[in-house]
Parts: sequence; C-alpha cells; structure tokens
Amino acid sequence: MMDVAELRDLSVDDLEARAKEIEDQLFRMRIQQSLGQLDAPLKLRHTRRDLARIKTIITQKQGQK
Repeated sequence: MMDVAELRDLSVDDLEARAKEIEDQLFRMRIQQSLGQLDAPLKLRHTRRDLARIKTIITQKQGQK
C-alpha cells in the first residue's frame, strides 16, 4: 500500500508513469489469477486501490492548474 503523502509530492508526469506501471502489474496479476498461480489474491485488491489513489491525485493536481 502506498503512502498518500509521498504520492502528493510527485509530479503529474511521475504519477502517470507510476500508474502505467501499476496497470501493467495488474494485467500480469489477472493473468496469474486466471491460471490459478496468484499467491496472494488480496494483493490484487490493494493494487487496484493504489491505482485508484494515483488517478485521484492526478485528477486533483490537474484541476489546480
């Protein structure tokens, strides 16, 4: 789980790059889950929520401009 305070310190470009990485990670995790190879299914939920946090912060920062 990511710390919201450290995410708010990042620039929009950094946040978008991190969001892209997490989306790729989610894709790989979904494939593992469909094959029955995902070790911690709860990690999928936490990763989705981290992505939502990042997207929310991106939206907030873009609204401030």
